[in-house]
Amino acid sequence: MRTLTIAARSMVVVFVLLGALVSYLFARATGAGRTDRDRDALRGRTLARALEQLGATFVKLGQIAATRPDVFPEGITTALSRLHDNVPPAPFDEVEQVLAQELSADARELLASIDPVPVAAASVAQVHRGVLADGREVAVKVQRRRAEAQIERDLAIFTVGARLLDRLPQMRWVSLPGAVERFAAALRAQLDFEVEARNNRRIARNFAGDPRIRVPDLHEALCTRRVLTMEFIDGVKPTEVLEGREELALAGLRCIAQMVFLDGFVHADMHPGNLLLLDSGDLAIFDVGLVKELRKDILEQVVDFTKCLVMGDAKDFVAHIRRFHEYRGEIDWATFEVEVGTFLVHFRKQNVAELELGALITTLLSLGRRYQVRPVADLALVMVAMVTAEGLGKQLNPHANLFEDTAAFLGPLLAAAAATPAATPPSTSAAAP
Repeated sequence: MRTLTIAARSMVVVFVLLGALVSYLFARATGAGRTDRDRDALRGRTLARALEQLGATFVKLGQIAATRPDVFPEGITTALSRLHDNVPPAPFDEVEQVLAQELSADARELLASIDPVPVAAASVAQVHRGVLADGREVAVKVQRRRAEAQIERDLAIFTVGARLLDRLPQMRWVSLPGAVERFAAALRAQLDFEVEARNNRRIARNFAGDPRIRVPDLHEALCTRRVLTMEFIDGVKPTEVLEGREELALAGLRCIAQMVFLDGFVHADMHPGNLLLLDSGDLAIFDVGLVKELRKDILEQVVDFTKCLVMGDAKDFVAHIRRFHEYRGEIDWATFEVEVGTFLVHFRKQNVAELELGALITTLLSLGRRYQVRPVADLALVMVAMVTAEGLGKQLNPHANLFEDTAAFLGPLLAAAAATPAATPPSTSAAAP
């Protein structure tokens, strides 16, 4: 039966993707996508529509791909970043079935009532407002009854498809089977709410000393692998705030910077939908199922990268690339060095007020893609986190300058790192066979 289900689902996937290809080719034939930028945007929009048609697992894949500007052009990542889990809620009787399966009779009695109408619904789970026996309000996140089976079915299709595509010489640099394995591991972790609970506790400990950052308290007796219950926090999205936007933008930046540069434990799905501003002015962080623990040498890479940007020449930058980044086969390093030099000249003509870190990183990643050079995953995540911080900051305060604010945060860390002799780490760059 499972084989027949996978086969039927595979036919649906093929049909939808072929339809997307035909739609893209028709658009090109009628004059769309004349420039490289427009062509990438068209590809991104077409792919995003197809992924939405295919459902939860494919939407999650697109959301993760949107965070990899080192792999995909800006037009594609921008289109994919707009993917949302816009799905109708599951019937409440299915929610009750999951609660009955997951909670003991004693635990269930702790939950005096639960609103049948969810406050949020996504592809994997939905959130209901509840009241405990002692009167406290809670948010009850309940996994969809069929979510795990549907995701495992789609992951089986991904695995087979990745192995087939990996036979193409031009696809081997992407290492699709390995990418699918990492995606599957991340998605399975999101299906296990006990993992999210551990992430929640750790992030709460990390920000215990910051009065501006709130992480909802868990109600441990009502937390299981498929149910997560936490305090209900009422607030507004940061982008809906009318007053104090400059301070909020700075608080958001410091939150992300602390995750990246101090804690090494990063919320990998940080966007305005996962943040709330409370009446007190505090910033609350939610939905921490997808996180990334950074390698310990990431700060050294950031320090070296910053030195190259601020005071190094093109040779220094190429040396940084060859030491810390991944690259495929034989690279024309001399030509690459010339292009890096041109980039540095353009970058250094801008004053601090003009500089946009997101545009700078996007340009660098685009240059890397042309030469099949890309940062290791941890450094790519730092870059994406900083671009996310800048995007949120610009929404809140158009005059914000992430480069200047990040430099102020990193200054003491960089000075301490420069004053401490570092052990030589193992090289992370490698020429692919």
